[in-house]
Amino acid sequence: MVQRAQAAAGGAAMRAWLTARVNGGLVRVFLVVVGLFWLVPTVGLLVSSLRSPEDMGASGWWTVFEEPSRLTVDNYRRLLENGDITDSLLNTVAITVPATVLVVVVGALAGYAFAWMEFPGRDWWFLAVVGLLVVPVQVALIPIAELFGDLGLFGSTLGVVLFHVGFGLPFAVFLLRNFFAEIPRELLEAARLDGAGELRLFFRVVLPLGGPAIASLGIFQFLWVWNDMLVALVFSDAGSQPITVALQTQVRQFGNNIDVLAPGAFLSMVIPLAVFFAFQRQFVSGVMAGAVK
Repeated sequence: MVQRAQAAAGGAAMRAWLTARVNGGLVRVFLVVVGLFWLVPTVGLLVSSLRSPEDMGASGWWTVFEEPSRLTVDNYRRLLENGDITDSLLNTVAITVPATVLVVVVGALAGYAFAWMEFPGRDWWFLAVVGLLVVPVQVALIPIAELFGDLGLFGSTLGVVLFHVGFGLPFAVFLLRNFFAEIPRELLEAARLDGAGELRLFFRVVLPLGGPAIASLGIFQFLWVWNDMLVALVFSDAGSQPITVALQTQVRQFGNNIDVLAPGAFLSMVIPLAVFFAFQRQFVSGVMAGAVK
């Protein structure tokens, strides 16, 4: 019995020791290692974008640490002189910003209506919106292409924006409706007693409280639209193609323009990363909102 008690005590002490180590420095070290591995492709792309075509063809990017003086910004200078790439960057901004703003604005208004306004068939309409979440993009490509062709929108920036807005709204309404529904009813009723109408209630009370969820939605939508290539391949033409399609076109001539691909790919990646890191605090707050309820 004494030996069993000693063994049990020893096992409990070992478990306590492992728990303390796991909850302490080992977890931090593990997360740091994972983070460094995650950054390796980004660092490699950045270094490659600063190397000459001859160096890229002769050795891997990691050899730059042997002679860092060979790094140059000439690739970015050539990139800015490439009209196809610069136009595609402007097209990407012209597509991503309106598609993100429209989805956030319309989704917030619809989410508030589904959460706090009474109208016939509200729950059934919301179920229909939720059902749209499972509709794959590929199913709608041909019908919407025919519709845009009849309306004269095929191959235009507006057509790409409208497609992204249409497929981004179901998730936006679902996310914001659930977030807005957690706002205390007493707070809204107190504002109504003070004479606030629906619009004033929405802009003065609901929007400030829904900031984290709106920021999360904006980041999601921005990343989806910025990194999209399927929709842009189908609905854009040479004059409205975004950076993803332009880089894909440049890949076909890989041997002749390797000095443009690396800096173009890095710019295409670093801009959404900058947007994410700029709003990461609101993003985490929005994702975690309601998790403890």
